[in-house]
Amino acid sequence: MTTTATTSLTPAAQATLDRLNTPSRLKGGGMQTLGQADFLKLLTTQLTMQDPLEPTDNKEMLAQMAQFSALAAQTESGATLEDISAKLDRLIEAQEATARAVTAPQP
Repeated sequence: MTTTATTSLTPAAQATLDRLNTPSRLKGGGMQTLGQADFLKLLTTQLTMQDPLEPTDNKEMLAQMAQFSALAAQTESGATLEDISAKLDRLIEAQEATARAVTAPQP
């Protein structure tokens, strides 16, 4: 059974939580993605706001960090795959241009 402790927040802490809980929008209207800096802000806020008599379980904290690390690795590999795909597209275009030049009728 989980109990919820009520704590009074400082105005600065409440402002930080409100800002973090408000969805951000990019200029194009899409949702902004969270990065490492956002994760560290959330982690710091979580550690600051936790009950000192009942701190967050180490397993939960490690699980959160592992999830973020996995997400960061997945994002990085996605960017790498996009880079490889762009290079392959350029290579195919160059091969096609070479093939057209070789098979073009000679005057």
